[in-house]
Amino acid sequence: MSEKTLKIIQVRSIIGGTKKQKETIKALGLGRPNYQVDRKDNPCTRGQIRVVQHLVKVEEV
Repeated sequence: MSEKTLKIIQVRSIIGGTKKQKETIKALGLGRPNYQVDRKDNPCTRGQIRVVQHLVKVEEV
């Protein structure tokens, strides 16, 4: 059984965001608009995405 993967793309700048949002973007491996990473779909990753949901776009791979 293969685990699902999420493609996370940063679509907005973090300028003006809270410290928690900035740290979450960095923890996800993002940093600037149009950066993208692939992460395993698990509750931890989903929680991080929820914090910055207005800055990122998420697709299931």
